[in-house]
Amino acid sequence: MATSMESDVAVASVDLQPFEPEPPTYDNAFPALAPESRPDRPAANFMDQGAWKPKFLTRQSKCTQVFTVPLEERKFKELNERQFGEESDQMKICKDIMQKTNVSIELSLAKDQSMTVVINGRTDDVMKARREVVGKLQTQASSILVIPREYHRFILGKSGKKLQEIELATATKISLPRADDKNNPNEIRISGAKEGIDKARHEIEAIHEEQAKLAFERLPIPKVFHPFVCGPNKENITRLTEETGAKISVPPHKDEIVVSGEKEGVLKCKQTMMAIYEDKKNRCQTVSVEVSKSQHKYVVGPRYTNIQEILANTGVSVEVPDPGSPSETITLRGEQEKLGQALTEVYSKANSVVFSDVTAPSWLHRFIIGRKGSNIKEITENFPAVHIEFTEGQDKITVEGPPEEVNKAVEKLNVIVTDLKNRMDFAEIQVDQKFHKHIIGRGGSNITRIKQETGVSIKIPSDGENSNIIRIEGDPKGVKVAKEQLLEMATRMENEKSRDVLIEHRFHRQIIGSKGENIREIRDKFNQVQITFPDPGKKSDVVTLRGPKNDVDRAFKHLQNLGKELVENNYQAQVHIFKDFHKNIIGKGGNTIKKIREETDTKIDLPSESSDSDVITITGKKANVEKAQAKIEAIQKEMGNIKEAIIEIPQKLHNSLIGTKGRFIRSVMEDCGGVMIRFPQEGSKSDKVVIRGPSADVENAKQQLMELANEKKENAYTEDVTAKPQYHKFLIGKGGSTIKKVRESTGVRIIFPSSNDQDQETISIIGKEEGVKAAKRELEMQIKNLDNIVEGEITVDPKHHRHFVARRGEVLRQIADDFGGVIVSFPRSGVNSDRVVIKGAKDCVEAAKKKILEIVDDLEAQVTVECVILQADHRTVMGSGGANVREITKQYDVGIKFPDKPVQNGTPAEEPLVNGEANGEEGTEGSRKCDTIIITGKPENCENAKQALLDLVPVLEEVTVPFEYHKFIIGQRGRDVRKLMQDYDVNISIPPAEEQSDLVKVRGPPANVSRAKDAILERVNQLEQEKEDRELKSFKLTVEVDEKYHPKIIGRRGNLITAIRKKHDVNVQFPEKGSEDQNLITITGYQENAEATRDEILKIVKDYEDMYTEEVKIDSRVHPRIIGAKGRGINRLMEDFSVDLRFPRSTDPDPNLVTISGAEDNVLDCKDYLLNIEEEYLQDFVDQEYLRELQRPPSKGTSEPSHPRGPTQGFIVKDAPWDRAPDTESQEEFPSFGTVVAPKGRSWGPIRK
Repeated sequence: MATSMESDVAVASVDLQPFEPEPPTYDNAFPALAPESRPDRPAANFMDQGAWKPKFLTRQSKCTQVFTVPLEERKFKELNERQFGEESDQMKICKDIMQKTNVSIELSLAKDQSMTVVINGRTDDVMKARREVVGKLQTQASSILVIPREYHRFILGKSGKKLQEIELATATKISLPRADDKNNPNEIRISGAKEGIDKARHEIEAIHEEQAKLAFERLPIPKVFHPFVCGPNKENITRLTEETGAKISVPPHKDEIVVSGEKEGVLKCKQTMMAIYEDKKNRCQTVSVEVSKSQHKYVVGPRYTNIQEILANTGVSVEVPDPGSPSETITLRGEQEKLGQALTEVYSKANSVVFSDVTAPSWLHRFIIGRKGSNIKEITENFPAVHIEFTEGQDKITVEGPPEEVNKAVEKLNVIVTDLKNRMDFAEIQVDQKFHKHIIGRGGSNITRIKQETGVSIKIPSDGENSNIIRIEGDPKGVKVAKEQLLEMATRMENEKSRDVLIEHRFHRQIIGSKGENIREIRDKFNQVQITFPDPGKKSDVVTLRGPKNDVDRAFKHLQNLGKELVENNYQAQVHIFKDFHKNIIGKGGNTIKKIREETDTKIDLPSESSDSDVITITGKKANVEKAQAKIEAIQKEMGNIKEAIIEIPQKLHNSLIGTKGRFIRSVMEDCGGVMIRFPQEGSKSDKVVIRGPSADVENAKQQLMELANEKKENAYTEDVTAKPQYHKFLIGKGGSTIKKVRESTGVRIIFPSSNDQDQETISIIGKEEGVKAAKRELEMQIKNLDNIVEGEITVDPKHHRHFVARRGEVLRQIADDFGGVIVSFPRSGVNSDRVVIKGAKDCVEAAKKKILEIVDDLEAQVTVECVILQADHRTVMGSGGANVREITKQYDVGIKFPDKPVQNGTPAEEPLVNGEANGEEGTEGSRKCDTIIITGKPENCENAKQALLDLVPVLEEVTVPFEYHKFIIGQRGRDVRKLMQDYDVNISIPPAEEQSDLVKVRGPPANVSRAKDAILERVNQLEQEKEDRELKSFKLTVEVDEKYHPKIIGRRGNLITAIRKKHDVNVQFPEKGSEDQNLITITGYQENAEATRDEILKIVKDYEDMYTEEVKIDSRVHPRIIGAKGRGINRLMEDFSVDLRFPRSTDPDPNLVTISGAEDNVLDCKDYLLNIEEEYLQDFVDQEYLRELQRPPSKGTSEPSHPRGPTQGFIVKDAPWDRAPDTESQEEFPSFGTVVAPKGRSWGPIRK
């Protein structure tokens, strides 16, 4: 009882004293986020974080060189001894050099007649130009310097670069003796200016003195002693290199060691290494042991570490045969007392790893490995030194590693294999490969379903394997079920058949129906049949059916009948009806054409009124179409005096009467009042031509056609002549000259068979009878002459025979084709004769002789010219697809051969070039073979071709484009700069944005570069003009207008301000709501336009200011009714009274004040009208309010007292940044969304709800 009382007391205390938790602190309510875990690091520059920048930024600077040529050394001394305007020889030379090297050259004479030369340009170009100037304008001296031949390669440098540098720096020509020169092998000849020769001598002697201090030794040490000389891990070599600074090279398969460097260091290395070699040679003995080939790699160790370890521990060298050698013998070489220890270590290394095989069927291998290698990973993690190898197609697993770990790994593998054999099974089934894709299903749906249901793995061979075997692996039960399902699918597919039905492509869309409705019905009817329509783009008529045999046959029959029905119902005919009668055929309200359509059940299409066509197309069943056609033609006959006449004109004359694109027959129809003339369809053998139209016009057209036909008949007499195809060229003649004479003399047309004609021997002659017979006689006479076979001889030098018979007699075949199949016989190989026999028609033989002699003359006159162009520029010179070279070859009749490209990958190993050995890669005058282009042909042609190639050598020029215009030159996504490069075939390089450079580089053939530069500069000028125009158009003007006039200036829907903007081509900006000055209007454009706009705006404002304005108070509740739906009411009022009404905005202090502006009388009339409307509408409001009061239900009872809810404290947090809790009851801090607020900026119009 006491407990109960205590409990009641406790409960009562809880009710009376509700729990009020202490407010949380700000830090507890809003805990701070954890700091970022990534370490602080300074913000990197944008360029350092992934922004692209070139690896090397190179900029070629320009330089100027000045040098003087004394009077006595000048080649040309007549600089001032020429007439005004005459160009001296040395000026021509300088001009040529400037063009070649892209530099500027200035010449001037001093009082002592010495010539000063100033060269300006890029450094490399200046050096080349100086050398050219000195060589051509200064007298050349010559000097011989004797340097031993062994030092010549150092003077030459790598690829001859050192020699080129010396020649450029000293402006001299340095000639080294040839390799086969035995008379003066040590003499180096230097030619050039005296000052340059002295500099060149100094440079060459300096190289000689420097190289004379060096030594080079080849030590004859057998390769078996190399390990002792080098020491363990090449310790001896490293030590000697550090002590002496010499370079020591130990070739792997040669019995020598090469030492190079300063003489003292080389001598010391030689003494030390030869001492080691002699010592080991006297004290070393060998022992040979047999070790299994598979264990050799463990003796060697990774990167020969084990061999080096044995050498370090015992001083014994271990020689292991090459992996490719079948030998298993390992040789140990060293001192007698240390061989035993070394042998022990070799056996220890060899036996450190063993192999073991685990028998496991190959199909189980992937299960043993496990998903993502999980099973095998467990073994390799426990035994990290063990390597497990699975061989595809073999029923074994190879385990390699230390003996103990290998045994344990093999045990684990055997356990896994035994378990899998007990749990897994496999089956193989034969399924024709053509069914594999159907078994797989679309997107693998079928095979995936079977795998998921049975839990097995199914391997289907790919199309490339050409196999019918499908393999199933997994749980025995699952394998059995999957096998049954697959066999069932295969059996079902074998009973299926595929059949094609031909339906005209134009009916496919009709069969498929809108959104596939029609074909869906057909597929539902034959749901076992797969119906495949061809792609619309293929225009194919073949529809493929596949499915069970019976169903496919029924579907085939259904579609075939459907196709026939569509063909029958879509027969088309075209009727030519005079355009004037189309309205009669249509009838009033289309009644006539509608009646014809209904009676004949056809579709009738008339051309549009704007069309020139008079063809009416009728579609439907053939009988119905013919019936509709007769009805339409009958209407035409009734409405006009239409007559139809049929005349017969031979079919062969139809095309000539119709004319090109029907031009001739149209002129006849127009001349005859627009009659219709219909010729039979192409391919028809009918001679009937139908003429329809007014009687007089038909007779006129008939007469004209008959006259033309008779004229054509007279000129269409035809005869045929037969001639062998190889004679045709001779009958035609060069450039058609022979046949042209025949045509002109006889006035006939002679047609030779084209390459597509089956009859290649018949030549047709068309024209007037007498001309045709004369032409035939002349052609037959020429053919008879060609039929006379003769034999002729010609003498050709044997050295040219190879040209004719090379490439399997290509030249001889061409001669035979060109000259009537003549037979040209050259002497057999080995017979020393210059007699060439030609057999064939007399004219052909003579022509062939002439051609052969021309070829021989060309061969005799041919020369070979070398054109040196850097290989890097060959691609540009060749042009796209070799177009430039083909054009030059064709234009100048020469042969051009470019050097082969250097092979970069897979090049056979060669001996390295030592200090500039050219390896025979020099062409003439020191040029590289890879830079030399060979031109073969007549001398003048070769020179012209060479110059044409040189003109194509790309040059690099710079054009100044202000940086601000670069983006316009580049264009959107590089479109504009790519177009420039394509149009002018050049490469244009725009500098990176970070450089802020104005220089744009253009590279390509000189002519193209010049045109590209002009195009770029033209674009720059255009951009500058646009910039100036933008600056002029950016003139700003402000005008102050009371904001109440702004809507008047804007106009209804902005019509007025839009018209002002278009008229003056300006931008008029009104102030934004809430801006400081609501009266300022900003005008932007050309100055005169902006001022004109300002004047027009002020005129509009003045017109409104001159208006009479009166304010009247109208109850705001009445405003929506006055404004009307979408402002219709207020618009009507303003039009009726010719005034302007302005209703108050929601923000105005007096919501009832309405402003009326306009003529005084109109304003007063409008005011009276508004007050009357207000009185009527207010009376309606009072009546409606009274009715609502009567209809309002009684208020609810007050039996339950309402307890107004007191204000809540809100969400309180201690130590918060704010000073007080927000008052959630305050309308100011938490405004209601329920109040409808009139939209701002609207002076009138209904309130939207």
